[in-house]
Amino acid sequence: MRTVEAIDGLFGILDEGDLPADTADWSNGLVAVMSAGALIATGVAFGPVRVQTATSLEAPPAANEGDGWDEIIEVTVQAPTGRLRAHSLEDSSFPELPVLSTHGRGPYRLRVHARGRANQAAEDPVEDYLLQIWPAGADEDVVILRSSERIERALSEPWTTEGAPEPEPCNTRKDDEELRARLLRGGGSHPLPDTERGSA
Repeated sequence: MRTVEAIDGLFGILDEGDLPADTADWSNGLVAVMSAGALIATGVAFGPVRVQTATSLEAPPAANEGDGWDEIIEVTVQAPTGRLRAHSLEDSSFPELPVLSTHGRGPYRLRVHARGRANQAAEDPVEDYLLQIWPAGADEDVVILRSSERIERALSEPWTTEGAPEPEPCNTRKDDEELRARLLRGGGSHPLPDTERGSA
């Protein structure tokens, strides 16, 4: 179990290279799949969360792996360079966390377990995440294995920029500000209404 810093209510499962945040799809409220990797929405806006990873899986783990978790969502993520890792969006990668895409480049199924997503700042980790990953087969949809009120709300409402985590005002470098702006614009399949384009 390791800790990762959540920044603006997010941490990433990212491959090497540019962060394609403008392709993020926030429609399930927990895991935003991008053209490469994914972003995870945390309850805490800024602070550490506990992350446990399970790698080198050849096939989906047993269903009872989800016991004790509040939310479980399974998605397909792409690893163009085969170097998926857990990342903080501010501090880049954590070398002590293992590479998740142990079979090299290509698509992977990622099962994200979440517990304790509290909407408050915390000095000590209060949220737990378990990441399980294995090579993907044919195209597979998002699978909700365990839901919550938060996920049900995200699934029942049309996706808008309000569905994405909102960054807190802070002094950042220009590239960090651009990243936050891109996150608020959301995924390519969910364009902003014309009334919002001027303010994005």
